[in-house]
Amino acid sequence: MKHTAVVATVLLLAPLTACGGNAAAGDDGSTVTVTVGYQSKTINTVTAGTLLRSLGYFEKQLNSLHDGHTYKVDWQDYATGAPITAQMTAGKIDIGSMGDFPLLINAARGKQLGKPTRLVSVTGYNLRGGLNTIVTSPDSGFVSLDDLRGKKVSTSVGSAADGTLVRALQRAGIDPDKGIEKLNQQPAVGASALSAGSADALSQFVAWPGLLAYQGKAQALYDGAELDLPTFHGVTAREDFAKQRPTVLEAFLKAQAEATDYLNTHPVGAAESVAKATGLPAEVVYLYNGAHGIATFDPAIKPQLISALKEDVSVLKAAKLTGDVDVDSFVDDQYVKKALGSDYASRLALKPSASASEVWPKGASKTQSFRTPAELLAYVSAHKDGIRAAYVPDATTGTLWFADKAVWVADGGRLLPFVAPETAEAYVSAHGGARVVTYAEALEQAS
Repeated sequence: MKHTAVVATVLLLAPLTACGGNAAAGDDGSTVTVTVGYQSKTINTVTAGTLLRSLGYFEKQLNSLHDGHTYKVDWQDYATGAPITAQMTAGKIDIGSMGDFPLLINAARGKQLGKPTRLVSVTGYNLRGGLNTIVTSPDSGFVSLDDLRGKKVSTSVGSAADGTLVRALQRAGIDPDKGIEKLNQQPAVGASALSAGSADALSQFVAWPGLLAYQGKAQALYDGAELDLPTFHGVTAREDFAKQRPTVLEAFLKAQAEATDYLNTHPVGAAESVAKATGLPAEVVYLYNGAHGIATFDPAIKPQLISALKEDVSVLKAAKLTGDVDVDSFVDDQYVKKALGSDYASRLALKPSASASEVWPKGASKTQSFRTPAELLAYVSAHKDGIRAAYVPDATTGTLWFADKAVWVADGGRLLPFVAPETAEAYVSAHGGARVVTYAEALEQAS
């Protein structure tokens, strides 16, 4: 898509989705309306959106301010980050959450229009890039990125998933502009296109690849973690709102931290809650947001995430979606530091939990972890009718995936899972005697 078309789309969205006012315009006497833009189905933002809303923590924090105002929160749900950015730059949304590439566009548009925004916290992240995946139809026969040459690939231009596609193709020696036919589509449209056969592959962000795989409508072709570049989602706020209402923004960030703690201590309950609010299967939500899920949740703004954000600028510039973006001036951690106080340092030092194999038994409120994928398979084999979902980490990247959708390799007595066929084949090529086996064969060997 040309840059002019993207700008026109962003600008046109504002009047069409105008909300009822923000903290400044909504300040009528003693009543202040705070407008929060979120993406319910982009489930790595749930601690600043879907889950936070359902828990009511933000409203509770606002009620505890006792500053003479009555607060009202206007929650607005969007499919992507673009309309949130349009509404923010129009002064209609105060706080929003979105992925890393949309955050950069948010920063660029805010500066361009004289309505600067600031990155104030992080929601979910994966230090290797596992939040984005390229999938194909189950009967495509594709086993590597090379199979995409000349094919139609759906993605959302300007999204982190598009960034993954561009970088993955470049590493595979394929020109992302000429080597494929890129279809610029919203995630739901792309998913339908893949199912209908009008797209040969789909590169998307959480939770679409996992959802389509779970439904049997897609299989993974490329695990974004192969790039070994961090991907994340974060919270952005209008600079004028942050300066005018710092205690309100800090209340939001305190509430986000509370929602984060709830998700981390009640992963199954949180997954069930998000599933109920979004219509997504809880099993898919847990794949990403579970105890050993693809995403790690922590509001601290980690240096490695900011370094990755700076690297992302070149991808958006090449696509003519932004010019230079001053990432350092966009990032503003003063509010989250004040909100979390002495707890901030420990959160900043937090490291993602080690990958583990997990089974979610039917009717259970907790999952069961196993030391190895083979042990998980043995359990599944013995309890076939009692399994709600089974998850295993990719042997190379650690990305969690559904056990029955993984590519399995038998290497002597070991059983190793992989998200994508190409990484499985790479392992087989490097290990004499190793071979790819079906899930049924893996279950039989484990039992």
